[in-house]
Amino acid sequence: MKGIIFNIVEEVISGTSGPETWDELLILTELSGVYTSLGSYPDKELMDLVAAASKLSDTPTPELLECIGRDAIPLLYERFPKFFDDAPDARTFILGLNTIIHPEVRKLYARASCPHFNFVETADTVTLGYNSPRKLCHLAQGFIDGVARHYGEQIAMEQPTCMHDGAPMCHIRLIWS
Repeated sequence: MKGIIFNIVEEVISGTSGPETWDELLILTELSGVYTSLGSYPDKELMDLVAAASKLSDTPTPELLECIGRDAIPLLYERFPKFFDDAPDARTFILGLNTIIHPEVRKLYARASCPHFNFVETADTVTLGYNSPRKLCHLAQGFIDGVARHYGEQIAMEQPTCMHDGAPMCHIRLIWS
């Protein structure tokens, strides 16, 4: 996993719980905490940090990942405003993940392993198919919530299938109100 993700998670946790919490997580996980944005690190390290944060905060991991994703969007906007400014609304932004955002991520961060999404659209919904060996669908839901907030929109989400329940892929239905 690219270091930028670790950097964002550290900023979110430090911003919401204080920098001492991040230090405590590093002690609990026995990790160095030295993550450069361009570096690549084992997925397990992020999972260990999130599991420790979940235990420390007494917040279920799925809920914690959603909060991290939501709170990461303003930080990502600070770093990559063009991604957001080029999309007039949340729907356009989300539908551009595979064709606009992830190709640019791969240019910026060599060998970045981005999830692939497929989309089924109707007038007021988008069903997002998420498939990744990392199984970070809850983080994706948090990102979607953060994107909706960024654009001042409300998107209800349902997840009828999930890899955590044995499904081959997660499906997240986004409903614009």
